[in-house]
Amino acid sequence: MKQILIAGLAGSLLLLAGCGEQSQVTVYKQGEYQGKPDKQPWDNAAFKNDQAAWEKTIKARNGSQNEYARIGN
Repeated sequence: MKQILIAGLAGSLLLLAGCGEQSQVTVYKQGEYQGKPDKQPWDNAAFKNDQAAWEKTIKARNGSQNEYARIGN
């Protein structure tokens, strides 16, 4: 009987431990984003800040993923 009471009390404590609310957001304060700023996708060493070269590469990649264009109907 004593073991059942202890097990019930332990189970109740575990259930209550999950009821506390903690902040999920750690980088958002006072209405401003505090994290790392976003960069343009072409702003890296591979494209050297050349948007046209990045767009050409993306179009070529998308074209090679088009099954209709690949089988040559």
